[in-house]
Amino acid sequence: MIAYIVFECPEEDRNLINLVDLINTMETKEDDEDFKNPVDYIFMGLAKKEGKADCFAVRQYAKYKLASGKTAKSILISCGARLAVFDIAELREIMSYDEMELDKIGDRKTAAFFIISDTDSTFNFIVALAFSQMFNLLCERADNKRGGRLPYHVRILWDEAANTGQVPQLEKLCAVIRSREISLCLFLQAQSQLKALYKDHSETIMGNMDSVIFLGGREKTTVKELSEALGKSSIYSYTESRTRGQQESYGQNLQKLGRELMTVDELLTMDGNKCILQLRGLRPFLSPKYDLRKHPNFRFTEEFSKKNSFDTAKLISTKLTVSPDDLFMVYEAEVSDDIIYEDEDILNYDDLDDLDVLA
Repeated sequence: MIAYIVFECPEEDRNLINLVDLINTMETKEDDEDFKNPVDYIFMGLAKKEGKADCFAVRQYAKYKLASGKTAKSILISCGARLAVFDIAELREIMSYDEMELDKIGDRKTAAFFIISDTDSTFNFIVALAFSQMFNLLCERADNKRGGRLPYHVRILWDEAANTGQVPQLEKLCAVIRSREISLCLFLQAQSQLKALYKDHSETIMGNMDSVIFLGGREKTTVKELSEALGKSSIYSYTESRTRGQQESYGQNLQKLGRELMTVDELLTMDGNKCILQLRGLRPFLSPKYDLRKHPNFRFTEEFSKKNSFDTAKLISTKLTVSPDDLFMVYEAEVSDDIIYEDEDILNYDDLDDLDVLA
């Protein structure tokens, strides 16, 4: 069905909603192997078109039709359950057209924001889906149309990365996007969140990061691994010993030892105004956090003044407002009822058993 939508449907119909609608119109009967639903007739008609009998969509649908009625019904139930969320009216509206043009973000200076609820994770998968599409589209555009690198560097600041769902093959994307002028910054409350979401691939993701900033925390797994990653420093141990008795003795000992640059308890009690920065190829830095109130553009933020607050609802409102002074051009057109459109809906045919009308 996806192959049919992508290769046979017009561009404006290439969306998930049409996929959901096709599945909704499918029906199977366990006691009637010869029963045909509307989608069966669509693919039968496609196979009769010139040059389409061996196309990818027809061949894949033929494999599905090898299943018995009971097995086909199970497949449809599984697909319908997984895609049921896209039948929600608001999601149907979002998925029915593309106004974000994620593949063109690297062609011009752009700022895109994905804002989701921090308490309700029901629709977080949409952001993960958008991120996955964005990575793939940008890499494909850089390779095929931009000579391997995007004109403008795309910097992705991914806050609450553990709460937006899993992005497939993120461990591979982290390794290849940098050569396309794309950088990724993941924000996590604790490193264990990454392990819980990406399992064994979390180490690969962390290994592909050129810099790691620790802002403080009390998750023991995170601070323990950080303490080991920081390495050790050399210290001198100076001891004195004195023994009193019939023969008094006195001794001094100087040793060169190694200790963790910062121990676990030192990381747990680190000053909240400090952070640790690890850059690839350099020793770690213990630095003070930057005070955002000292930034020259801080005066433009809502935190500085409520006058700077921004209402996103007003920005995305598409309601047409008509003013009495507006000028309009009115056209009259007549359309005959006898016109038969080339792409007339196949479900409108009276005789669905007549395959000649489907050619």
